[in-house]
Amino acid sequence: MSEFDEDASRFASGPGSDAPSRAASDGPFGSGGGQAPSPPIVAFHRRELDLILRVYGHRVASGDWRDYAIDHLKDRAVFSIFRRASEMPLYRVEKVPKNARRQGAYAVVGAGGTILKRGADLAQVLKVFEKKRHLSVV
Repeated sequence: MSEFDEDASRFASGPGSDAPSRAASDGPFGSGGGQAPSPPIVAFHRRELDLILRVYGHRVASGDWRDYAIDHLKDRAVFSIFRRASEMPLYRVEKVPKNARRQGAYAVVGAGGTILKRGADLAQVLKVFEKKRHLSVV
């Protein structure tokens, strides 16, 4: 008997089983206790990723960055930027919707955990990555 057959027999409710029967309204996992559904996972939208990847692409082309990772968690979405894949991230672009009304949903966090810039508009927050042009007087 495979592990799937054991699981199926554990949830079976028939005349000879000692498992309690589930009501039809309980759902597939027998939640029936009136629990609220779990909150959706926070993710970057296509337009947000387009802005982030445009900045990332320019810095990869200049040789500054080499790798990235995207994490979608319950309370935040994180785009981590690495110089090498084996290191800690240089920067993290975070989207935290619960901060949207207070400080802004977006933040750029440095390697040490320092918040470099935060705000409600992702394009404005990503301007922290623009290289300053130094003009020289001849």
